[in-house]
Amino acid sequence: MLATLQGAWEWLAGIPHLAAYITAAYTLYLLWILGWIILQKREPVATLSWVLSLAALPYLGLLIYYLLGPQKVKRQRLRRGRARSGMEHYSSVCPPDADCTELAKIAQSTTGLAPSTATAAEWLVDGAATYAAILQAIAQARDHVHVEYYIFNPDRAGTAFRDALIERARAGVKVRLLLDTVGSSSVRRRFLQPLLDAGGEAAWFHPTQLLKPFKRPWVNMRTHRKIVVVDGRVAFTGGINVTDEEDESLRPDAYRDLHLRVEGHVVRSLQLVFLEDWIYATGQGRDHFAGQDLWPEHMPRRRDGDIEAQVLVSGPDSAWEAIHRLHVAAIHEARERVWLATPYFVPGEAARMALTSAALGGLDVRLLVPLISDSRLVTYAARSYFDELLEAGVRIYEYGPRMLHTKALLTDQDVCIVGSANFDNRSFRLNFEVSMLLRDRGMAIGLAGLLAGEMADAREVRFDRHRPLLRSRLPEAFARLTSPLL
Repeated sequence: MLATLQGAWEWLAGIPHLAAYITAAYTLYLLWILGWIILQKREPVATLSWVLSLAALPYLGLLIYYLLGPQKVKRQRLRRGRARSGMEHYSSVCPPDADCTELAKIAQSTTGLAPSTATAAEWLVDGAATYAAILQAIAQARDHVHVEYYIFNPDRAGTAFRDALIERARAGVKVRLLLDTVGSSSVRRRFLQPLLDAGGEAAWFHPTQLLKPFKRPWVNMRTHRKIVVVDGRVAFTGGINVTDEEDESLRPDAYRDLHLRVEGHVVRSLQLVFLEDWIYATGQGRDHFAGQDLWPEHMPRRRDGDIEAQVLVSGPDSAWEAIHRLHVAAIHEARERVWLATPYFVPGEAARMALTSAALGGLDVRLLVPLISDSRLVTYAARSYFDELLEAGVRIYEYGPRMLHTKALLTDQDVCIVGSANFDNRSFRLNFEVSMLLRDRGMAIGLAGLLAGEMADAREVRFDRHRPLLRSRLPEAFARLTSPLL
């Protein structure tokens, strides 16, 4: 082996003008990645981070960027789904000349989903309560059950869901299960086969394409959404995946998380989001849904006492970063308080400026994050921002020992944003995410109570905390450099 390597080296050394060839090849490589990355028109810091990183990895960097770099998804063909699915009258809930709030108008302009209402909404804390509520709704299904998850594990929680879907499929209910290829990679066909045999359908979002070299794989763009729609009348969304890791009745170290159950007209928006994802993943057309009551017509549009609700979606198929934009807009709109809970806190400049400005303006600004997240790199990156926030007056709480997985924003006395999106670049730009914007005093009171309880059990971060150079300050500084890539 050593002799072979030595011979190869001598052969290379004998090539005339080898240094010139290597220099020319490296120059061409640099010009290629400069053009490719710059044309993405991302933020300058992110662009420079990618260029410098890939410049240090000649040619191997092309493969890395090809697999993990920013990618755009063209889903214009899916946009016609809104018109063809009977949603053309949906916008009448809040016509253009109506007195809608600025947040509602921004959300509608960036997502195409109009403000709506919920006749009922309920916070679901942790996995056990959430799974029980979803399984109960599935058991009552009469027409269809639509399920979309990032993580769906074939453990006790996943098996319970699958068996519930099988029972409904055997009863003639149309069951569709959409799973992310990366997040649900532990699911095998033999696990899903009983569901398929019962008449249910299953599909994968962005399956790996590594064996198709001329078709670009979507390794870095996942559906992070958690959606369940039953009969177009009741729906669930939030941050809880289907896994024993989120069921505190099975594991004392289960994630601390939050989900939402809704009824009413807003369910139509979640239905639409699922159907667009399903059509995108399967290529099926409108005829595939013929004969199903996907949009119950007799659902009340609006009545006194309804909860103002609006579905927010974002993903790499849109440049508007709707969920990110709504978070920043809600913080700027606040006049009393801003409470943010997120498992991954890697804010961009706009979000960081909004939070510090609110605190400097005298608002009650609080940040709730995990003491230790499931990504140490993200934990260090988040802590690198603490000094700036603390100096501005933001109160920061680190929740433990359980991993905090709640993704919620509460502003003033009535605005709540809860869903699947973390407070980082990946959620705001790369993942397909879904959140719910609620404007309701009762729901805000409930969310405030939940967050206040978490903060009471958390450790408040002090500005004068002990921060050793090698264990804290240096790792945080290096982790911050990766923030544009996280």
